[in-house]
Amino acid sequence: MTRENALLQTEEIKLLTEIGFVAAGRGDVKHATIIFAALQRLRPQRAFAYIGQALALMNALRHDEAAVLLDRAVEHVLESEQAELNVFRGLALQLAGRSSESVRALQAASSLRLARMMLGLE
Repeated sequence: MTRENALLQTEEIKLLTEIGFVAAGRGDVKHATIIFAALQRLRPQRAFAYIGQALALMNALRHDEAAVLLDRAVEHVLESEQAELNVFRGLALQLAGRSSESVRALQAASSLRLARMMLGLE
């Protein structure tokens, strides 16, 4: 799809993403879900929309739901972005009190410095 034929321009995607993350940071699951679900349809292979929706759930103390969402997202996301997804999945699992599963998710993302730090490796 060419830039002229795209449903939304890159700048518009970025703006919606920023608005979605503001909603997620406030734990506003309703609005964050609407925004990120639309972004998931536009960019289904990118991790940012799944992570944003999961962060909204985590900020609303719905950690298990966030972990399930991220677990399902792994099969859709580009391989190059799966480690990032697993870092947030590890965080959701840790917050849900599922420590051993959290460690496994973080180990799957150990190529990222944040995951190594969370594992106490750095």
